[in-house]
Amino acid sequence: MAVSTRPRVSRSRPRITLAALASLAAAALIALPAPAAEADTQVTGGLTGTLPDGATWIADVPEHWNGTLLLFSHGFGPTVARDAPTDAVRTELLAEGYALAGSSYDPHGSMWALDSAERDQFATLGAVTARIGTPRRTLAIGQSMGGLVNAQLARDGAGRIDGALGQCGLVAGATDLDNYQLDAEYTVARLLLPAQDVRLVRFGSADQAAATADTLTAAVTAAQATPQGRARIALAAAFLNLPAWSPGKTAPGATDWAGQEAQQYDWFAQGILAFVEGGRYAVEQSVGGNNSWNRGVDYARLLAGSEHAPQVRALYRTAGLDLGADLRTLTAGAGVTADPAAVRTARRTSAAGQGLGVPLLDVHTTADNLVPVQQENRFAARVRAAGDGALLRQAYVARQGHCAFTTAETLAALHALEHRVDTGRWDDAATPAALQRSATALGLDGAAYTPYRPARLTVGRDRPVPPARR
Repeated sequence: MAVSTRPRVSRSRPRITLAALASLAAAALIALPAPAAEADTQVTGGLTGTLPDGATWIADVPEHWNGTLLLFSHGFGPTVARDAPTDAVRTELLAEGYALAGSSYDPHGSMWALDSAERDQFATLGAVTARIGTPRRTLAIGQSMGGLVNAQLARDGAGRIDGALGQCGLVAGATDLDNYQLDAEYTVARLLLPAQDVRLVRFGSADQAAATADTLTAAVTAAQATPQGRARIALAAAFLNLPAWSPGKTAPGATDWAGQEAQQYDWFAQGILAFVEGGRYAVEQSVGGNNSWNRGVDYARLLAGSEHAPQVRALYRTAGLDLGADLRTLTAGAGVTADPAAVRTARRTSAAGQGLGVPLLDVHTTADNLVPVQQENRFAARVRAAGDGALLRQAYVARQGHCAFTTAETLAALHALEHRVDTGRWDDAATPAALQRSATALGLDGAAYTPYRPARLTVGRDRPVPPARR
């Protein structure tokens, strides 16, 4: 099987079509409000404006403003301005007196809008405060891709924001994301479609990305019918950092290897690869090429570092397959190289963890299919290495899905961040028990904060520079 890597992505950066993401985007993206109105006009419920790069912003200011402005960074999807994670959260925040603001990011390029998002969010802050006055304090909130933007605001925002709350944030950054996703895609292609030439990187169009998603998903669907196929699906899932707990199901037991694989397969069956490939195309548009690689990756070593390694080994034994042979096949065939300029651009625009300028509370679900909770481990290590570990707290919600937070969980986390900003101390405000009590006391829609420690992110690339491209 040959892994196709050409042609290079077009530099014209045409926008990805929603059709390429249709099989999963509806489940992954929260419903968007209507586009903002004309620049700098009063609209029902709030304000709106347009920034120099064409990004729009919106803001909602309650009649009895409590003096706090919340700057919201939205996730991957259409570049439409939003100022809250959900309509329900917006309603509660406005009722508590918070003012809300957020931008669309630059609408002229990729939906992976990291080359403009931080700039547009700070510009939105300036535009809104010019209209409503200087807030008593400003807090940033971000979800998913917007969680990465939020971490950048927390890194660079001292003097402009006072604290930040991240939810389901893609805080490991674009290159870690594309690398571990490449490992999973490559495993499916190499082991389940050995005779086919499957394009995995350098998509020339959204249609090419969608075609790869269809091909890989069909291979996984067919493989699920046999013990050998299920073992190989589990191997790909391990490299994808895919949780073994799917919606509507009870979490399988710690040694229920077959049950774990069945629930990982649920995520594949729901179309996760359509979102993965569509997202890769959008990242390639944004950074100007392929920022991922697997040349030089030792797949046996990679699996050994995965929390799912015992499951994979058990399923291979049951299937009568030679795991070592498959891992050697993967290692020997790994030849995808990155475009150095794209790696540099991604490091500049689409990374975080180089430090924190203000307190940051990150919240993640324990079974996140799109942004694995293990990203929090990777991010925390980088923040500690920068010497800013005391500014970071992380909390976890026992639930399946991406950004699947209740309104109560969101408000409790915000109140914990406010405690840190007001007192200069975290105390126990961000502990699971305190967050659970705070969320439950709101009497809204429940909460599931839990003690949790995520495993290491299975990514296997710690070198700052990838192997040279041949």
